[in-house]
Amino acid sequence: MKSRGVLATDVHAIVLMQFFKSQRASIMSDKSKTGIDRRDLLIASIATVGASAALAVSARTASAQEAAAPAARAASGTVYTGDVIDGKKVVSALDVDDLEPGQKHLLYFQGAQMPTGQHWHVSVTVAKGAKPGKRGVLTSGVHGDEMSNIHTVQTVMNQLDPAQMSGTVMAVTDVARPAIEGMQRRWPNQGRGIDLIDMNREWPGNENGATAPSRHAGLLFNRLLRPNADFAIDFHTGTTGFEVTAFNIGGMDVPEVKAMLELYPVGQIFDNHVYPGVLHNAFMDVGIPSFTPEIGAARVLDLEMIALFVEGTMNVLKHYGIVAGAMGRTAKDVNVFIGNSAFPILATQGGLVEHLVKLNDKVEPGQKVAIQRNSFGEVVAEYTSGVAGEVTGQRSDAMSEPGNPLVFILFHKAALEGVESYPE
Repeated sequence: MKSRGVLATDVHAIVLMQFFKSQRASIMSDKSKTGIDRRDLLIASIATVGASAALAVSARTASAQEAAAPAARAASGTVYTGDVIDGKKVVSALDVDDLEPGQKHLLYFQGAQMPTGQHWHVSVTVAKGAKPGKRGVLTSGVHGDEMSNIHTVQTVMNQLDPAQMSGTVMAVTDVARPAIEGMQRRWPNQGRGIDLIDMNREWPGNENGATAPSRHAGLLFNRLLRPNADFAIDFHTGTTGFEVTAFNIGGMDVPEVKAMLELYPVGQIFDNHVYPGVLHNAFMDVGIPSFTPEIGAARVLDLEMIALFVEGTMNVLKHYGIVAGAMGRTAKDVNVFIGNSAFPILATQGGLVEHLVKLNDKVEPGQKVAIQRNSFGEVVAEYTSGVAGEVTGQRSDAMSEPGNPLVFILFHKAALEGVESYPE
């Protein structure tokens, strides 16, 4: 598969990847003079040597760990742990072909361990059709503050009748369990003090990785997601403090992805391959067509917007022959706007932000899109668009520090040059 550009199109990172790369190089250069920080050395050692060598207290321990967690091997069959939670069986590996056809199956998947040694369990719903066919995977909850995406997947699954299906749909609705418990975007990792890790930078993960999110991602991808997917959709929303409109992210140069994107009656398509580490790219990298829907604001249920993505997802299932019936509305019915890049407008001052445009508004170069006032009510900054396009995201928190993204404008760039990354 050809290489892909880096684009923070799901509006979720707070730093530039290129900046981090240069900073890492600078840090290593500086520390070579005075000695590398112990924490940096530990992380670097684990990444280079591997967890089995860096973390094992003995060869016997390392061998046991590796036997229990084959990082690069897909699940070869369903493994039941013997545990039952709220009447639902727990699996540590799943092959949907092992499940009874014509039924829905509710399971828990055993993910990474907590510091206490217990496991994080994620919810798995499988609608196994009475007849064979394509296998679709729907995921949500990779970020813990995103709610409309979870409701979207639940609604799709509730509409499915396995007795009338040809194929299988598997839904995993609460991928990053500890983040969801706190309704916060990032996984609260405690390996080296309190740390917040964005799980959508961890895929495909590493079952022997240096952090719990990396291991959790590796377990899910190797033993649950990848083995059961002919196509996959990873649902998201905006993030706390930054709202987005209804749009889909994916590379339209991939025919199967393009076909799926065009089946959604939503107003925008972000035609771009995103950076490494996101879940839908992990699927793409192993030959499974995938993309990411973005469903409005975080922390709320936008039922009107959810309905659009339910309709589009049902269209996808019809497209693959999993369910029967007439197609609903598609991108052609809503005059979709397609862009391949985003223009970020960042705050240069602190203060209250007043937006002068709305989501989906068309803007022109030089058009004023926001102003900012200090505590005296004085205007301290005015912000204008540098491109012609459509507003795809806006800061929803009324106050902002310098450097925060205020507006993202989706537009078409004639020639994408090298790697693009954006602040979040």
